Amino acid sequence: MTTTVITNIGSLVTNDPALGEGPLGLVRDAALVLDGDRVAWAGPASRAPDADARVDAAGRAVLPGFVDSHSHLVFAGDRTAEFNARMSGQPYKAGGIRTTVAATRAATDAELSANVARLLREALRQGTTTFETKSGYGLTVEDEARALRIAAEHTDEVTYLGAHIVSPDFADDPAAYVDLVTGPMLDACAPYARWVDVFCEKGAFDGDQARAILTAGKAKGLQPRIHANQLSYGPGVQLAVELDAASADHCTHLTDADVDALASGNTVATLLPGAEFSTRAEWPDARRLLDAGVTVALSTDCNPGSSFTSSVPFCVALAVRDMGMTPDEAVWSATAGGAAALRRTDVGRLTPGARADLTLLDAPSHVHLAYRPGVPLVAEVWRRGVRVA
Repeated sequence: MTTTVITNIGSLVTNDPALGEGPLGLVRDAALVLDGDRVAWAGPASRAPDADARVDAAGRAVLPGFVDSHSHLVFAGDRTAEFNARMSGQPYKAGGIRTTVAATRAATDAELSANVARLLREALRQGTTTFETKSGYGLTVEDEARALRIAAEHTDEVTYLGAHIVSPDFADDPAAYVDLVTGPMLDACAPYARWVDVFCEKGAFDGDQARAILTAGKAKGLQPRIHANQLSYGPGVQLAVELDAASADHCTHLTDADVDALASGNTVATLLPGAEFSTRAEWPDARRLLDAGVTVALSTDCNPGSSFTSSVPFCVALAVRDMGMTPDEAVWSATAGGAAALRRTDVGRLTPGARADLTLLDAPSHVHLAYRPGVPLVAEVWRRGVRVA
């Protein structure tokens, strides 16, 4: 392996307060030394050690690659008509997922895999170097298993979401579908997944059903995460904390007890502003969560129905503009926060020993991600020590 020093960095986000200013561990006039696929050193450029190769960042900001901890990329079809209707005044409901289920079942493996690869290339160009993705658009044993097998070809962060909605095939017998999700479907899907998820919401699964599904997943070695409190108040957040879920995702409608539970537990609140933007729904109150001491992540929720964006920078800008976050908080949540939501310590930071995943901006500061919304600021992306975009 060879070492590379990236120098003349205008500002470097390390996410280690021991290395620089504030929670971002911000170092100005910085350098970063990579040794193979790992970070070897980070600090002021004036103290950078020698390396085999040298890269001039030309005053650009450098930050960890974004960690997108919530996406739904294994799908086929298009829901433009649904989006158009919603923007014309029709409310968003969970049942729209059925449209994508039909298209996904009809697609070939090659078509599904190509769509995942296309979306990942799109995300990579915008600075995402780690991502999670889910099943949930098959809802049969065979289709859920193949979705996870395809997902596992692209990422290690694979989530079993057979409990996205009750399959249309079981519309008259939801209990039988829960039995399928916790039995034969789980058996077929568990070998491909790290996580188990459930959409705990009116129109999807109630608290008792969600508990049964997540508990069964845990018994198979899968770790829980939950779609919680997106469309209404409900039991999802407190169930997440009770079961030590890595993340409760959406967290739009929260009681004081929900916030207190998150603050006292290990569960990350993953906020998904692309969904609120695309459904004209109420924004999550990130300020309330942060002030209570809750760990917050930001993610895209990339999916064809309620949040068809792969852009973490866009979500950062939304979080700052509409959710009460500062630019520093939003960037931390999109990097270190996403890593926490995946219970990873090797990504989301640029510190010695971390994976050498980084994003260079055509800007002197990470603040420009919110200051210049919609502008393609990502100049370079490195993954595992190699420039990939």
